Amino acid sequence: MFPISQTAISMGKYVVSPTTHPTDCGRFRASFSLRRSQGNGSYCRVFRFDKAFASREAARLFAVTQGWLQTSMQHPPVC
Repeated sequence: MFPISQTAISMGKYVVSPTTHPTDCGRFRASFSLRRSQGNGSYCRVFRFDKAFASREAARLFAVTQGWLQTSMQHPPVC
């Protein structure tokens, strides 16, 4: 198994930056930022998840997968 990048990953016109956060009970939470720069405008969103994972790599894999899903949607949901 190949480790998931701890840095930014280019996905088409977006850049996904996965990260993990340790919890008090020794598990890990996942999050990622999604960035896009186009002309004079830019777009950045941060996604954080409540689900806790047993390992840092599992949390990172979840963050990357969620980032990929977000970048591949034709019309992502708007908050």
